[in-house]
Amino acid sequence: MINIISPKYTLAILMVLGSTMLFAQSKFKVTLDAGHGAHDFGAVYNGHIEKNINLAITLKVGKILEKNSSIDVIYTRKTDVFIDLIERANIANRADATIFVSIHCNANKNTVADGTETYVMGMSKNASNLEAAKRENSVVTLEKDYKQKYQGFDPNKPETMLGMTIMQEEFIENSIALAGKIQDRFVQDLGKKSRGGGVKQAPYMVLHKAYMPRVLIETGFISNPIEGAKLDSEEGQQEIAEAIAQAIVSYKKDFFDGDASDIPAEKPSERIEEKPIKISPEIKKTDTVSKKKEPKIVDKKPEKGIIFKIQISASPTKLDLTPSNFKGLKNITSSHTSIYKYMYGETSNYEEAKKLLKEATSKGYDSAFIIAFKDGKSIDVKDAIK
Repeated sequence: MINIISPKYTLAILMVLGSTMLFAQSKFKVTLDAGHGAHDFGAVYNGHIEKNINLAITLKVGKILEKNSSIDVIYTRKTDVFIDLIERANIANRADATIFVSIHCNANKNTVADGTETYVMGMSKNASNLEAAKRENSVVTLEKDYKQKYQGFDPNKPETMLGMTIMQEEFIENSIALAGKIQDRFVQDLGKKSRGGGVKQAPYMVLHKAYMPRVLIETGFISNPIEGAKLDSEEGQQEIAEAIAQAIVSYKKDFFDGDASDIPAEKPSERIEEKPIKISPEIKKTDTVSKKKEPKIVDKKPEKGIIFKIQISASPTKLDLTPSNFKGLKNITSSHTSIYKYMYGETSNYEEAKKLLKEATSKGYDSAFIIAFKDGKSIDVKDAIK
């Protein structure tokens, strides 16, 4: 006997199935990465072992987030195992994660050093930022066939990191927003010191191949006797985990919930490269994820032709474009999507743009970089200098 379902009920079923599929596709996915593992101990001071602290905090963050039914949590490791840096990123890519969060501890020969930092992907001229990245990137030498896998990359030579800047603008706005929320929670909730502004750029290999907003958190200095003991305690790990989890939930609310435009057109899983990473000083097209609309340059008239500017900072806070707010720099413009991007100078000459970049870095904007526009629209620098 054949049962015939009326069109009315068929439509109802399709509507339910459609809404279910939409919900499944819009799940907020967080990949949590506990830095180091197994024979890679990370920093070790006063009996405090970084790999263990990283894992403990990561599992606590995950446990908090897993209580939220609208969040899926993916781990790069849940035990004491060694995972290649590129594989950590690809775990997030294969899962089509919404964000990637790598958790670490800091260390310094100066045992007085303390405080937190959260990094986003990008090249920096700041010596301490580069040293931090070189220290973490040196882990690749523990990987099998790393010279073939990371062709041309030497973690001890900053010049070979140049190719890693090709995606520094990709997802930069959302990455900075996430990093800012994490630092805010550390400072406001835990009273921690935010080192050098807290949100920084550096060329971390683990962030390089993750195709979504991504951050690397330095939760504190295990080399500091007081901070190290706190980081290695159940209480200290729990409060840090809660701060990170609250920041992630806040980011989800602001940049994901109810806004389909935050979902990238190309899934991270579709972009995984199984071939070796070839590091070269080329620049690829950027694909900045924004909350609602494309950047709108705050100039009285759209620039005609090719224009270069220097992006000096990005912040969720709107600032008056006065020199006093930008370390004395004049000719500041801004654009706004999910956050405010602040730019210094403008020129149609690339060589002149490099001089402007040097001026910006001399004022303390160590993470500044050149961006390009054509007829008022953002384009890749490589296309601009052809």
